[in-house]
Amino acid sequence: MLKQRYGLPVGYSGHETGLSTSIASVAMGACTVERHITLDRAMWGSDQAASVEPQGFAHLVRDIRLVETAMGDGIKRLIEREVPIMKKLRRVDSKGGGL
Repeated sequence: MLKQRYGLPVGYSGHETGLSTSIASVAMGACTVERHITLDRAMWGSDQAASVEPQGFAHLVRDIRLVETAMGDGIKRLIEREVPIMKKLRRVDSKGGGL
């Protein structure tokens, strides 16, 4: 909605614990994601609990890339390994009708 309203790229700045909201923001159109990173979430400081440790950051990047791949580019393509399945499931009788 923000991208459509203002005609500008939209990002997400996460301050929550966990990664799912940041990942979901990409599925909803965020083109940038900002998260605080820390070496140890147990360290003293106001942002530590909602920060992401290096391993969590790696998971965040991995999961964002998986979401981007899963969403595709909107163009339906038939991949090679789908052809035999398509031929099997799209049988047409000799009169040109369906199954």
